[in-house]
Amino acid sequence: RQPAKTLWYDRPRYVYLEFCVEDSRDVKVTIEDQRLVFSCKNADGVEFYNEINLYARINSKDSREKRSDRSITCFMRKWKEKVAWPRITKENIKPAWLSVDFDNWRDWEGDEEVERAMVEQYAEV
Repeated sequence: RQPAKTLWYDRPRYVYLEFCVEDSRDVKVTIEDQRLVFSCKNADGVEFYNEINLYARINSKDSREKRSDRSITCFMRKWKEKVAWPRITKENIKPAWLSVDFDNWRDWEGDEEVERAMVEQYAEV
């Protein structure tokens, strides 16, 4: 069992995590108020497992995940909106498998409409 490469980024209302596993099977995502547990297998049968104690509390009832052919994306509703997270983990350490998703990281100014559209797009699937 090994951790999946994981990207994350912060938005005013949600925190996003993307587990980069192609052709995933047996995907299990448990989103709790202070923790996220992810596991799956890839096409070769390699098992992936990540457990993250979250930086701050989230609303687990308004959090979801979406699987695609290339990754599993989780979007977690922040308990305190419009409060920036300096990191995704509670501990002030950065695991080797965790990186900031700079392609999706941006200034929050006027970003709420974009974020709402992203969440609605994920929710449709």
